[in-house]
Formats: sequence, structure tokens, C-alpha cells
Amino acid sequence: MPKPRLPLRLILFAALAIGAALLLGLVVATLNSLLEFYQRLVELPLWLRIPLLATAALGVAAIGWLLWRLARPARTTSAPPPVAITRPQVEARIDHLRERKAETAALEAELAELDRRHASGEVYVALFGEISTGKSSLIRALAPEAAPEIDARGGTTRHVDHHRGLLADGRELVLADVPGSGEVDGTVREQLARDEALRAHAVVYLAASDLTRAQDAELGWLAGFGKPLLLVLNKSDQYREDERAALLQRFRARYDERVRAVLAISAGGSERYERTLADGRREKVERERVPDIAPLQDALVALTARGATALEPAREAAVLAEVGRRGDELARATAARESDAAIAKYTRRAVVGALAAVAPGSDLLIQGALGTALVRDLARIHGVAVRELDVEGLLARIGLTVRNTTALVLAIAGNALKAFPGLGTLGGGALHAIAYGLVFDSLGHALTETLAAHATLDVADIETRVRALLAAPARERLERIARVTLDATRERTGNDT
Repeated sequence: MPKPRLPLRLILFAALAIGAALLLGLVVATLNSLLEFYQRLVELPLWLRIPLLATAALGVAAIGWLLWRLARPARTTSAPPPVAITRPQVEARIDHLRERKAETAALEAELAELDRRHASGEVYVALFGEISTGKSSLIRALAPEAAPEIDARGGTTRHVDHHRGLLADGRELVLADVPGSGEVDGTVREQLARDEALRAHAVVYLAASDLTRAQDAELGWLAGFGKPLLLVLNKSDQYREDERAALLQRFRARYDERVRAVLAISAGGSERYERTLADGRREKVERERVPDIAPLQDALVALTARGATALEPAREAAVLAEVGRRGDELARATAARESDAAIAKYTRRAVVGALAAVAPGSDLLIQGALGTALVRDLARIHGVAVRELDVEGLLARIGLTVRNTTALVLAIAGNALKAFPGLGTLGGGALHAIAYGLVFDSLGHALTETLAAHATLDVADIETRVRALLAAPARERLERIARVTLDATRERTGNDT
């Protein structure tokens, strides 16, 4: 007969009761100890009582300070501001990339456009914002003769257009109508808009409602370049007066430190609605709204009062920063391309060397001169200085890893042999050639990844990556190395005959 089980609630109640009793006992014991200490302290003479009290106070303060240090949140140190890149630095970087046969035409064209606008002396203002915020309508209001295409559906701007606008004081400026952000499959057009915003002297950021998280990020990105930035609420005539005032107040509370001014306008444009006729029929009507852009006109007059020369430094800094960033991306792509070529060259040399060996042996050994040349070439490509001692230490450690995984590497090479008819009949020479090719290919790719990520010869990281690449080589790598082995074998056979 099974024993009856106690209810879970009863077990929990008993555990709580025991815990409460233990806690009460601890409190009573602590109070009792404190009372005994106090009684003994009172009985002591004054000259001994005061030092003891001071020592106890210092001990309590030290414990409290230690607990506070352990419990307080870690301080976050702000990163130093990025150092602005200069024109000579950008040009030197482009020259270096050109020497490495990188495609630098786009970077050179950006610098040429920077110089062209500087020489023109004209003020460029970019209208930036999401689709359907009224950029094209604002262009038409500021430059009536431009008449850009306007569509109530939004998203009609597909490229960057420049129009000459006229300010209230009679001065001209160049308005850039850029594609709207936030459009589906609009990545290329968004990049066009961002590029033009960097080239402009000032940016007008248009919004038709409260900013989304994406718009907030865009505004922060634009503000980071330090050029004049106006936050403009368009279509303000569609809000009640109290709604408009509340929205502008939120804008100023959030963005006053980022933007030069927060404004409300109505750029006009077309709107569609339905109306009911006298006979009960309904018809769709499209009409033009009357623009009211006086606040923006006044802000642009004040912003451009000192001309393009005063606005040029911030514009140049923004363009150079972007050209520098693209140059870095191009340098990384160029290094990756050159690294792949170097790895392929040394992998082929390792395969040819293995095929030429009279007795392949049972162990795989890193070919010293070839391995040293591979490491030095890849370090040069990535701009990392290495010492002879570092290279020797790396190859010794990788050599130990390769010896420890010889059986696995040879087994993988054997599987690659089976995939290529004609290689399997060549015996141990082809097997070791594929194995050596896999070793050098793995070392080259591991070294490239580490140099690109850390810009240093991190031996532990390289070894970890080599182990992973040797243990599970991709099928594409095995097929490529086997094909190199087959080609080298055919060349060697042709030379022998």
C-alpha cells in the first residue's frame, strides 16, 4: 500500500515557518550581542572607550564604502571625438588605392564635385525627409519655375534634381530635391539622398508628423556633421492650432540642441477628396493647397546671410568624412581581393612542392620558406608590421596543430580524391598534395581574417581559425584545391613527356 504524500502547500508552509524562525533567531542573537558589547563598553574607562568607538566607526565606514564600490554601476567613459580627416590625407589614401589597382573613380569624382561647388560660390540646400512629406511641393513653392513632378501618392522623386530658388531678399540658392527615405526597395535612392545631404551647405529636414525612430536616427546622423540643419513641420495646415503647438513643443524639447530652428509651414501641393453633388452623386476632386512658407523663407535668409564661404568648412568636412569612410571600405575590399590572390598563389606552390616530393611521408609539415613568405605577404597587404621572431613562433605553433590533425586532414583529402576521376590513380603524392593545399589555404584564410579583424598577428586567434577550417572545410574549398592538384599534375606529366 503506497504511503500518503504530504500536500505541497503544507511543505511550503513548513519551510516558510522554519525560515522565519531562523531569521528571528538571528535578529535576537545580533541584538543580544550588541547589548553585551554596549554594556562592556560602558564599563570601560573613558580614555579606552573613545579609541574603541573611533575604530568601530572607521570599520563600519570602510565596510559601507566597500559595499558601495561593489554595488555602484560601472562608469561609462565617453569616447574621444573622432579626429576630422583632412584633404591631403584623403588624397594620399586615394593615391595609395590607385597604386593597388582599386577602382577610385567614384572617390575622385566626389572630390571634383566638392571643388566645383566651392568654386561656384553658390549656396546649396538639400531637402531631406521621408516620402510623402512634401519635398517636391516645397521645391515648387521656393522655385515656382522649376515645377518638379508632384503626386499625391508620394515617392515620386527617383533621382537628385537641382533647382534655383529665390529668397525673400532677392538672393538665389540651389535647392536639391532628393529621393525620400523609407520607401520599399529604395536603398539606392536613399543613398543618393544621403550623399546629396552631405554635399549641401545646409539641410532642411521635412516631417509631416511626429518623428519615428528611423527619422530620429536620420536627424541625428545629419546633425553629427555640424552643418546648419532646420527641422520643418510641413502640412501644418492639416493640424488644429493646439495640436500644431503641442507637436512643435515636442520637437523643440527633443531637438533644440541638434537643429538650428524648428519651424511649421505648409508647402501647398495637391490633395484629393470626394464631394457630394446636388443630385446625390459623388465625384473625386483634386485641388491645390495654398502654400505658406514665410517662416522657412526667413530662416533661410538668416542662415545664408554670410554666403557660401561661411558655410563651406562644415560642408567640406562632411564630404571628406564620407569619402574617407568609402576609402576605408574600398581598402578593405582591395585587401580581401589581394589576400585571395596571394592565398591561391601559395596554395598552388604548396601543391606543386608536395607533388615533387620523392617520399611524401606520414606527417604533414609546414614548408618553412613558403609559410614565411605567405605570412609576410598577407601582413604587408593588411598593413601590419611583423617581426621575424613572430613569424617563426606562429609557424611553429601552426605546425604543431597540423601534425596533431594529420590523420583528419589526410582523410578529408582522401574524400576529395574520390570526387575527381584521375586523381585517385596517382597514389600518395596526390593525397599529400591536396592535404598540403588544404593546410596552406586554411592558414592563409585564418591569417587574413585575423589581420582584418585585429590588425595584429594574434597567434591564438589564428590557430583557432586554422583548426576550424581544417576540421570542416567547405566543399568549394576542397574542389578548388583538388582542381589545382589535377592541373598541376597534368602540367608535371606534360613536362616529363
